[in-house]
Amino acid sequence: MTTINDLVLVYLENQPAFYARIEDINPDVKKGWYQVELLALTLPPQALVWILEEAQIQGEEFTMGGKPVRLVLVPPKTPLQPESPGPEGKVIPLRKP
Repeated sequence: MTTINDLVLVYLENQPAFYARIEDINPDVKKGWYQVELLALTLPPQALVWILEEAQIQGEEFTMGGKPVRLVLVPPKTPLQPESPGPEGKVIPLRKP
């Protein structure tokens, strides 16, 4: 489920266009719609506000200016578990003695 602080990949015309972070989601005056604040991770970064329905926030395709647009959640990376060293560690010298 896509929510605040998530990273999304924005597809324009079925092609990946840019990454964005969802900064905030607030109800719009139109029932069932939301004002979605995005920080487009472009150079320079751009603040955007798109008015979307819940399904569109969750990845359903919609159009802007007649062109298809879609937000795809970039799943967070699972933190790596540090490997616990065995009872006898092995030291490998970087140079010969």
